[in-house]
Amino acid sequence: MTVNERATRALKEILQKPGNDTCADCGAPDPEWGSCSLGVFICLGCSGIHRNLPNVGKVKSVTLSRWEDSEVKFMAENGNKTMKAKYEAVVPVYYYKPSHKDCQVLREQWIRAKYERKEFTEEFVETGGKLPYEQEMREGQLMKRGRDNGQFLSRRFVLFERDGTLKYYTKHDSKVPKAVIKVDTINATFQPEKIGNPNGLQITYRKDYCTRNIFLYHESSKEIVDWFNSVRAVQFHYMKVAFPGASDAELKPRLTRNFLKEGYMEKTGPRQTEGFKKRWFTLDRRLLMYFKDPLDAFAKGEVYLGHRDLGYSAKAGLPAGTHCNGAWQHGITIETPDRNFLFTCESEAEQQDWLTHFNAVIATSMSPQEYSMEALFKRKH
Repeated sequence: MTVNERATRALKEILQKPGNDTCADCGAPDPEWGSCSLGVFICLGCSGIHRNLPNVGKVKSVTLSRWEDSEVKFMAENGNKTMKAKYEAVVPVYYYKPSHKDCQVLREQWIRAKYERKEFTEEFVETGGKLPYEQEMREGQLMKRGRDNGQFLSRRFVLFERDGTLKYYTKHDSKVPKAVIKVDTINATFQPEKIGNPNGLQITYRKDYCTRNIFLYHESSKEIVDWFNSVRAVQFHYMKVAFPGASDAELKPRLTRNFLKEGYMEKTGPRQTEGFKKRWFTLDRRLLMYFKDPLDAFAKGEVYLGHRDLGYSAKAGLPAGTHCNGAWQHGITIETPDRNFLFTCESEAEQQDWLTHFNAVIATSMSPQEYSMEALFKRKH
């Protein structure tokens, strides 16, 4: 057995230890790379980010690279569990810890915050380090997409912890904000592909009983992720006041979240005699929104998905006699107490994926806030 074969066998044994079977940074299963400068096992995607960290970025393949005996010993003495206890000792509840399914910018800034800036170590706190997300007021310029012309222009944004608002101004010296958004109505999710920028961030909030979309980016990946986590920090502090008896674990799901599913379907109108038209759909918790274009500021319509005991259901197929003029033939019928909604999907796989999400939502018990939202939708429609 060669020296390298011995090292590979030893590393594979170390990988069997608790915590080493998933990536130390994003949780992806079966990591095949190791940081011999940090003592953690990581996935291929995160290894590329580590390589760009000049002082802590020495990474090697578990099976393909040559390992020194001292490096193997270092990995055995440390490992993911030990290093997480050091580098993730004091991660704030509100801070978004990305998974392997999240975009590059989130994973990169998480890794840089952990190992490069060491923001979540006890040493950082003991030496008086201040997190950039915990400010009474955060102010800066972000590129915002125009609602009507689609152009991205620089706008001044101000986030206030005290009154729980996010404001933006069309001009740098404007006294009156263009919009005042309450943080408890905000969702924020990174959408690099949709926006066409690796740092693209979508903010949604309720305005006049409708969902309003704002599309933003900043040239600095650190700056846009800092804004994202600052919004979550203000939301968390607001929730602590609004729900004083709630635990951190109960409040965390109320912060920003990723959409359950997005994509194109075709739909027909309320009379179900109109032609099927292609629309972009977004499923956000119990709210199914549809848009003419993925970057529209307002939804053309919204469907609220209540619990199945209240008369909501989703099933494959369309009612008998439905005239399906579109190119897509894989139908879905959503039944609500007020009316049925008919959709078609491009493929059976897409149809089944949408149905899985719809039925999971419909089977989930409703919170008091969701009962209120359902009643609001019934009055509105």
